[in-house]
Amino acid sequence: MKKILDLITAEVTKAFTLCGYHEKYGKVTLSNRPDLCEYQCNGAMAAAKEYKKAPFLIADEIAAKLSGSRMLSSAESVKPGFLNLKLDPAYLADYLQEMKRDPERFGCEKAENPRLIMLDYGGPNVAKPLHVGHLRSAIIGESIKRIGRFMGHTMIGDVHLGDWGLQMGLIITELKERKPELCYFDAEYEGEYPKEAPFTISELEEIYPTASAKSKEDASYKEAAMQATYELQHGRKGYQALLSHILNVSVTDLKRNYENLNVSFDLWKGESDAQPYIPDMVQKMKEDGYAYISEGALVVDVREETDTKEIPPCMILKSDGASLYNTTDLATLVWRMQEYHPNEIIYIVDKRQELYFTQVFRCAKKTKIVGDDTKLKFLGFGTMNGKDGKPFKTREGGIMRLEHLLSEINEEMYRKIADNHTMNESEARETAKIVALSAVKYGDLSNQASKDYIFDIDRFTSFEGNTGPYILYTIVRIKSILAKYQALGKDTKAAKILPARAESEKALMLELTGFSAAMETAFSEAAPHKVCAYLYGLANALNHFYHETKILAEEDEAVQAGYICLLELTKDVLESCIDVLGFSAPERM
Repeated sequence: MKKILDLITAEVTKAFTLCGYHEKYGKVTLSNRPDLCEYQCNGAMAAAKEYKKAPFLIADEIAAKLSGSRMLSSAESVKPGFLNLKLDPAYLADYLQEMKRDPERFGCEKAENPRLIMLDYGGPNVAKPLHVGHLRSAIIGESIKRIGRFMGHTMIGDVHLGDWGLQMGLIITELKERKPELCYFDAEYEGEYPKEAPFTISELEEIYPTASAKSKEDASYKEAAMQATYELQHGRKGYQALLSHILNVSVTDLKRNYENLNVSFDLWKGESDAQPYIPDMVQKMKEDGYAYISEGALVVDVREETDTKEIPPCMILKSDGASLYNTTDLATLVWRMQEYHPNEIIYIVDKRQELYFTQVFRCAKKTKIVGDDTKLKFLGFGTMNGKDGKPFKTREGGIMRLEHLLSEINEEMYRKIADNHTMNESEARETAKIVALSAVKYGDLSNQASKDYIFDIDRFTSFEGNTGPYILYTIVRIKSILAKYQALGKDTKAAKILPARAESEKALMLELTGFSAAMETAFSEAAPHKVCAYLYGLANALNHFYHETKILAEEDEAVQAGYICLLELTKDVLESCIDVLGFSAPERM
């Protein structure tokens, strides 16, 4: 089903060509003066120079040619040469009825050439709890994945765990100090290692910060941790068995926390999974003449002639032969290309890592790890700040655990819902959890990803304004009206959307026509905030229509059924939008 703007553009373009003008002048856009018209075409202004004719004369010709259009109720020529357009109410109603006949996609066409796109988002370190710093990557990545799938593409999300490097050595060293009798530390041990981990998630989360603090104060302790890291990375069986325990315990907890955010991953791969690909990758870089020794380290030059600032070489191995993040990220690309050969890989990470990813992307392209037919995209997000404008912290000044933040917002939503005294405690708790998630996700996603934003719990949990709870309240309002209509013993099986009878009704209908364009734009620009902007506009239009229209009190049965059909479509479109943003609506609030 073609987008409404494309259909109107085709109609106006036809008028231009019939009047002897080039088709390029027929482009139609949304009006920047909605008080005057719904759509506009400025082509006559541009055509005037080529055809050496006053623009208003050209506009007059086009308006006259459009006067008999079934699509437009008016096409007005306005000096000095603008075309102001309004959609015919009957045509608009028919367009929405077509959308309604497609309850899964509402006429939004899937991509003609579906692509395989991998998403690298999440990136938590094992053995450490998720904190607020992990929020944006997870929320933005999940939404982009869902939008891409809606548009017909194959989207594969990879959590890309931090499960390699010194942090593993620190945990092993601290565990050895506490429980030296464990078989994992016996280099001569030949038996099977226990299936049960020698620690719980709570113990593991305490072990790492303790070990990290010790390593900063005790040089010998840090040396032992570095040695443990080296032995782990070079195949010591006991340490690799411990790594498996760390991963199992930690990933189980990570999955639980991500599920609370309604975020999921198709792949739970980590840096350790890239290790087998490193030796061959490094060897090939050397053989092909890309990698060379600089100050003891193995590097690849990634400078380009057009650079306006210094781009340092990409370091592949440190002087002691140890790998770095660069190494594992490049080796991960080797694995992804071999296993999936994606059309595109998108990294959803903090925007302050842009230089790092510039180095990695250039190195991957230069060394032919990634071919010209695969696009590497850096989607850098801004910082989530507190009301003081600084990175979000706990009241004590520490980094807040993600589950504590969600719990705090759940409680705030529960308090607001319980104050209405319309639900028992169990239902209020469950509803609060649903609405709180909308507050967190919409509060984040409604901002352009690259921008910093203020995480304001009071504003995000408000039922008024551009917030998740306001969007959900709008959906619940529609559900309530539909339930009351059905309780009257009525249905809309034989009904259809009718031409608008009032401005607020037509405004709602026009907003609905923008669904396909909003989805397409959000995908092409990897911009979930475009869906949020559409959602907010649609919710506002619905509420304006609701306040101005006596829906259930309407005496004309056909008109009332038409209203209900329009509400059903609005609810379904709203719910489709919040689904790609990663949250849902309760039955009541």
